[in-house]
Amino acid sequence: MAKVTRAEATKWEMSVFMITALFPLLYFVIGLFKWAIILKLVHSGLAAFGVFNTGNNIRNRVIVWIVADVLDRATEPVLRPVRRWCPNFGNIDYSPVVVIVVLWLLQDTLMPWIHSVIVSGAWKPLLF
Repeated sequence: MAKVTRAEATKWEMSVFMITALFPLLYFVIGLFKWAIILKLVHSGLAAFGVFNTGNNIRNRVIVWIVADVLDRATEPVLRPVRRWCPNFGNIDYSPVVVIVVLWLLQDTLMPWIHSVIVSGAWKPLLF
């Protein structure tokens, strides 16, 4: 077994610290994306049932559809490939549910496991 110098140990500790610091940011981004999908579902449901009463006020109509456009641009790149794999159930789209479940599994099971492997150093023998 090779002897590890203090400089190598410090370098490893700093890399673990930097990777560990990224995990809360990743949790936040995944949570924000889940909320964007939920808001898109709520918006599409309200729009489908005519709840948005925009009337003749063009400003309200523009605000509602700007929000819809932002949500679509944020979520469609992930939802579109999932839609191709999900079976067709008529007008019901289950791809947001599938994506939210996958993100939930990633956030609550896989990410803590990866974090513990990185912090414990169990991945180190795989590199050498």
